[in-house]
Amino acid sequence: MAITPLPPNFNGAGKKVGIVLSRFNAPIGDNLLKGAYLALREQGVPDTSVLLVTVPGALETPLALQYLAQTGKFQALVALGAVIRGETYHFEIVANESAAGISSVALEFGVAVGNGILTTETDEQALMRAEQKGYEAVLAALEMANLSMAIAEYEK
Repeated sequence: MAITPLPPNFNGAGKKVGIVLSRFNAPIGDNLLKGAYLALREQGVPDTSVLLVTVPGALETPLALQYLAQTGKFQALVALGAVIRGETYHFEIVANESAAGISSVALEFGVAVGNGILTTETDEQALMRAEQKGYEAVLAALEMANLSMAIAEYEK
C-alpha cells in the first residue's frame, strides 16, 4: 500500500476568513493586523473575502470567534491580540482562558483557527513579535482549512 502524503497548503484562494482583533494593547494589535493582511494578500485572499471584527480584549475573543463559526460562512478564522504580563496573576488567567476558548471553538465547529494571541513579558517583546505572529496565525488558519478540505476529498 502506498502512503499518501498531504503537504502543507497555504493557498487562500476561494476562502472566506474571519479575523477577531482585540482592541486592548492597540499598537500591538495594529502590527498583528499588518502581518495578517500581508499573509492574506500573499496567499490570494481578496479583501472582500475578509471580515474583521474587534473585541475589547483576549477574553472576549473566543465568543466572537464562536459567532463567526456559527454562521458556517468562514473556512478560516484568526484570533489576534496581546496579553502582557503585569504584576498580578491576571496574566495567567487571561492567557490560559483565551487559549482554551480559542481551541474550543476550533474543536466544536471544526473550523480552522489561527491563534495569534501573543503572550509576552513586556510591551517591547510584543511589538517585536507582533507582525510575524499575525502573519503566522493567518498561515496556520489557511493551512488547517486546506488540510480539512484535502482530508474530506481523500479517495472520494
